[in-house]
Amino acid sequence: MKRLPGRLNVFQSTMLEWREHHPYTAVHALRLPVVPDDDALAAAIGAERVELGLGLLELDRRRHRYVWRAHAGKTPIERIAGCGDACVEREIERQMNTAFAPDGMLDPFRFFVVADAQGGFLGVAYDHFIAGGDSIVGLMNRIVDRLAGAPRPSAPPQLYPPTHLPLFLRHPLRTARAVARMPAMARSCRRTLRPRYQDIEEGHNGFALHRIDAACVATLATTAKRWGVTFNDLLLALLLLARDTQTRERLGASRRRELAAASVMNLREIHGDAARDAFGQFLGSFRVSHPVPPGITLEALARDLHRDTARIKREHLYLAGLLAMRVDRVIGRFQTPRQRMSVYAKGYPVNAGTSTLNVDALWRPPGSAAPGYLRGVPTGPLAPMVLAATTAGGAACAGISFRSAAFSRSSVDAMWEEVAGRIRALR
Repeated sequence: MKRLPGRLNVFQSTMLEWREHHPYTAVHALRLPVVPDDDALAAAIGAERVELGLGLLELDRRRHRYVWRAHAGKTPIERIAGCGDACVEREIERQMNTAFAPDGMLDPFRFFVVADAQGGFLGVAYDHFIAGGDSIVGLMNRIVDRLAGAPRPSAPPQLYPPTHLPLFLRHPLRTARAVARMPAMARSCRRTLRPRYQDIEEGHNGFALHRIDAACVATLATTAKRWGVTFNDLLLALLLLARDTQTRERLGASRRRELAAASVMNLREIHGDAARDAFGQFLGSFRVSHPVPPGITLEALARDLHRDTARIKREHLYLAGLLAMRVDRVIGRFQTPRQRMSVYAKGYPVNAGTSTLNVDALWRPPGSAAPGYLRGVPTGPLAPMVLAATTAGGAACAGISFRSAAFSRSSVDAMWEEVAGRIRALR
């Protein structure tokens, strides 16, 4: 077989293996005041895909290589009657649990509309290994512009961006430092409470959609600045405090007393010019843990976590996570499917995760108001729950995906009520 020009990076390759056990599908949806008919939508979407070169994807799953092929066919639009958050929430959950073709020639996008007479949402579900959220925001931005009669012609993006390998080659000392930190990471994992699953092989994702109004988003931003932490540090602290409420029994344990959270991070900027305008995925992740002792304040916890996250970013310690994924893929060749699904819960326990995306910073032209924007991120085997915080138009959407084998909807809603209550208390 002829070698395909595109090569997946280690995070993409890991996602490709995760989706062998359960769909690893991400979903974006944006609010439209008026939803065009299916022919107009299909024409706008098709024109943008042709201009950007995003036709069908030929995937060689065994070699982890791919190539984009031209696609002249009409883009199908699935229309769901109804509107409002409840309808969109159900559709996002359904899309997240619907698989794409495993390999060969496939369309990695599914477009849908949830609408009524008052308007609605245009959504896209996509095979997450092909792109990060920033690339999808760019695609949706261009579709909205074309629907408004203001398409933005530009040079096609780079469709075969570099893998993460150059990061290791350009930063050998930082890579060595990251490797040296792996024993400390292993000790932290042995101190951390493991997530509990009713069935480790059950990968179904539930989804809960919650809103954070503009006033609360502004309060979170000003509070983070006053405390000297990031917006994401504050979200991590809020999640750990909410999980603490539901895991108090761990405090009597002899060993696994800490809680851990993971965060997705975008490595596009670190890749430099080669990745700046590319369509693809440049994701990495890091993990932080904390004992979350009784009585700790949100401020104290956020500051503690910030010391860890700042060091991880400053010293590029997230490279250790990428290396660990590569090692896990090698070991996984000799494991059963059940063993591969349980390796993170046992060896790299994480109790929750975050994924933040500021659509306002990405929307073009700069300073223009992005429409209401919703997002669902799949959990996979790494974390039993992921809070996808998406900021658009000054407000934010908290899309919480969760493994149904680990959490009930009621327990997720209870966690969110605690998070929301702590946010309101910051005012």
